[in-house]
Amino acid sequence: MFGDISKAEKIYIACGYTDMRKSINGLAALVQQNFQLNPFQNSLFLFCGHRHDRLKALYWEGDGFVLLYKRLETGKFKWPRNAEAVRSVTVQEFRWLMEGLSIDQPRAVKKLNTEQCFSL
Repeated sequence: MFGDISKAEKIYIACGYTDMRKSINGLAALVQQNFQLNPFQNSLFLFCGHRHDRLKALYWEGDGFVLLYKRLETGKFKWPRNAEAVRSVTVQEFRWLMEGLSIDQPRAVKKLNTEQCFSL
């Protein structure tokens, strides 16, 4: 199906600024060379520019890339601008981002890391 990003196993965001003039080849090269990730894996890669009001999403569908572009008419994305080059986010964090919220919600209930739990 054309652009069915719901099948992506992982979601990555490129923290900081990305040159929004880049197309499929430029974004795929950025994923591979700068982030040392495989752009052909079943993952969604998100990029945001300086204005914070538009983003691009790159997704490999198995037979070709899909490039999605979103421009907000009002408001801005709360895009992380920290030093991390790339960050993996959950589906919930992706939803927050698309709704104009920060992906770091201080009051959200966080998933428990079961490896650090003790048995009762």
